[in-house]
Amino acid sequence: MGVYDPFRELERLRRRAERGAGGSPPGGRDWRMAFLPGRAARQYPLVNLHDDGETFTVEALAPGLDPAQIEVTVVRNTLSIAGEKPGPTNVAPERIHRSERSAGRFVRTVELPTEVDADRVNAQYRNGLLVVSIPRAASARPRRVSVQAG
Repeated sequence: MGVYDPFRELERLRRRAERGAGGSPPGGRDWRMAFLPGRAARQYPLVNLHDDGETFTVEALAPGLDPAQIEVTVVRNTLSIAGEKPGPTNVAPERIHRSERSAGRFVRTVELPTEVDADRVNAQYRNGLLVVSIPRAASARPRRVSVQAG
């Protein structure tokens, strides 16, 4: 059972309403999160999740971070990535003309499909990409059972 996320519930309701209204948004624009203030900051870093049957791999796009400041934790089937994105330094606020990149503390939580082996998690950060390898728990791996004739 995962942690309750009210934004996930709102997103689920939006999808249901969109399906009932006949499909994609007007003009083909993707306005999914436009009505949820601050949602984009909660989506940082953007992640891809895939598995090979034995190990889940999470790739998190997080350029400009200090790897020593990234916190990766795994509890049961939930991965959390936390850290802080630095903002502009040595620039007076009145000298900033445009600020589109968010800065500050972030926490991203990803629910994994099955239980995992938290003791064997490996994380590497290179060129702005955090790659976390998370082996499935032995109890969650498929096991082939031989059938006896009899």
